[in-house]
Amino acid sequence: MSRLSPPPSRIYLLRHAKSAWALPGQRDFDRPLDDTGFAEAEYIADTASDRGYRPDLVISSTATRCRQTAEAMRRVFGPELELQYVDALYNGTLDAYIEIMDAQTAYRSVMLVGHNPTMEETFEALVGREVARHRLPEGYPTAGLAVLDDAGSEPHWALHDMLAPR
Repeated sequence: MSRLSPPPSRIYLLRHAKSAWALPGQRDFDRPLDDTGFAEAEYIADTASDRGYRPDLVISSTATRCRQTAEAMRRVFGPELELQYVDALYNGTLDAYIEIMDAQTAYRSVMLVGHNPTMEETFEALVGREVARHRLPEGYPTAGLAVLDDAGSEPHWALHDMLAPR
């Protein structure tokens, strides 16, 4: 099931920012952002705000690096930004990502903060293989933010903008 029908009418797909390598004995789930990652997260949040992109809801993986990336959005957009943490996004499948977004019928715009390779797979499923390969020839970048709008026809989602750290 890689189909998603509006609402929401705008989707933001945000891959977590650059994370540190796991320390000896540390679980992958607990890896935090590194210094570059914190800077990437702040840059993407500021750029999204500058361009007028503001999700009604942010749904983030519970992994530390995703939570820290989502918190950068909250710092920029304010404490009233609704943030939900969902375990299923960590090691989640394409179908899980789509189902989570598809369930958000009460929101006009939803941001998903997740992991690769599933973020890239979700992007490709929504905009089509040709657009995905053209816009992301080297893969989905850390802290990459795709802004997708309801196209009203096939493919159902149109890429409005793609932000990435400098």
